[in-house]
Amino acid sequence: MQYQHIKRRQMLGVVPCLMLAGLPAIAPAQASFPSRPLRAIVPQPPGGGFDFVARTLGERLAKQIGQAVVIENRPGSGTLVGTDAAAKADPDGYTLLMGSVSNIALNMGLYNKLSYDSLRDFEPVGIAVSYSYTLMARNDLPLNSLREVVSFAKANPGKLTYASAGNGSGQHVLAAALWHLSAADITHVSYKGAQAAYLDLLGGRVDLFFDLSSTARPQVDSGKVKALAVSGAERNPMHPNVPTILESGIAQLDLESWFGYFVSTKTPAAVKERLRGELTKVITHPEVQETFRSRGGKPLNLSADQTLALVRRDVERWTKLVRDIGIKAD
Repeated sequence: MQYQHIKRRQMLGVVPCLMLAGLPAIAPAQASFPSRPLRAIVPQPPGGGFDFVARTLGERLAKQIGQAVVIENRPGSGTLVGTDAAAKADPDGYTLLMGSVSNIALNMGLYNKLSYDSLRDFEPVGIAVSYSYTLMARNDLPLNSLREVVSFAKANPGKLTYASAGNGSGQHVLAAALWHLSAADITHVSYKGAQAAYLDLLGGRVDLFFDLSSTARPQVDSGKVKALAVSGAERNPMHPNVPTILESGIAQLDLESWFGYFVSTKTPAAVKERLRGELTKVITHPEVQETFRSRGGKPLNLSADQTLALVRRDVERWTKLVRDIGIKAD
């Protein structure tokens, strides 16, 4: 009996030790994060807004954490291929996704079957910058304001045309939402990319085109096109004399395309906090903010709660609006 008592006491001491033995293996792994290079998936080709923001943030982040941030461009099916790859990656914090209104919010309404759920599968760890859109008109269009465009479109259904960089693109969804809310009948002309849309806008073969204000600026400043409205809640400093959609009184609509890094929601909490803290330093760095401003962006400095609220708001409102309008990308 004494032997059994001793063995029982020994076992009681061993069990807690065994339970505790596993804890140090987890904690140091998270405390030493990152111990190898990070991968940042960009669901668009090099050269666009996704790529520009990803590289701007990645370069500064790499200096801070002492590990490389490898940019991996994974375009295809709009933004689906890259976003799906990020959703299926190991949730260890070593895979980041460059997210925007496009792949995080709009896709939820554009596709009947989506391999990921933005709110279930991804969590933002740093929204860095937002860009408004500018509505441009061909230079010889005899309409000089958004209100005039809508009035003409109502009186002449289907006569005006608007370009987009592709079916389901940000330009398409924003314009379609505006025409839907203002009851304007304007014909959509889909192009394979913004460059082709600009060629026809400048050539007078299409009447209207929404594009990011940073990209639209050279065309507007050169006088080759007319700027009629901007999509942000406030006027864009690059186009201070151009009213917002809200100011026009045509529709209660605003959209700014934000960009930032996301990780899997299953990523360990300590790793998410480390990434969030490091990215906050990156996002608020004066050089990074000036880089974004010089390209027409509005630098953001949001708390974790504010960031999550922004993402949830845009996912919910744009999913509903896209479905109400009936826009489909598949």
